[in-house]
Amino acid sequence: MGHDTSQQTATDSAPTGIDIGAEHVAKVYARAIVEAADAAGCRRNVIDELTALARDVLPQVPQAVAVFASPKVSIEEKQAIIDRLATGRLRPTTTHALHVLARHGRLGMLSAVAQAAARLADELEGIHEAVFTTAVPLDPAGQEQVAAKVQQALAIALRPSFVVDPTIVGGLVVRVGDTIYDQSVATSLVRLGDRLRQRNISALQTGEYSWQT
Repeated sequence: MGHDTSQQTATDSAPTGIDIGAEHVAKVYARAIVEAADAAGCRRNVIDELTALARDVLPQVPQAVAVFASPKVSIEEKQAIIDRLATGRLRPTTTHALHVLARHGRLGMLSAVAQAAARLADELEGIHEAVFTTAVPLDPAGQEQVAAKVQQALAIALRPSFVVDPTIVGGLVVRVGDTIYDQSVATSLVRLGDRLRQRNISALQTGEYSWQT
């Protein structure tokens, strides 16, 4: 089970706006990259290299990011930069994917494409994205333990990420796809209150409520 040990606050994790058109384009390139990587037998290797390049390497070289995103820089110049970055570091399939993005003016979308490819690979491998919300931050060992227990209970493979939301008052809320598993103290208290109110209403309606003076 792969683990994303990132931990956000609930407000930080809220989407700030999604460009549906860009998301669709990223998925198209991601599928082509995954298919090419599958043909070469290196799906996860290619995705890991693209992810590392977008997340770890390019942020350290802002000039390269600007060049990749600029329509004024020629394809040949961009491809030359790719070759310098790739030599001795990236697999041929990864390098080819970067060249394809460069030819179509999509290098500026590298991060989105890498994320889309990772999600597609998870889907193909039967791995489900899961968001774990806790009232307090968990250390990596705690995250590992909680994720393992939930994965065992649901009998599916999960790729977890963690969010901190103090308003849940304790316990755990897990979202897997469109399904929410809520074991928080706050929710339990609300449910208990609802049950007590319903019982009192029923007792009043049937004349079984005993007034104490």
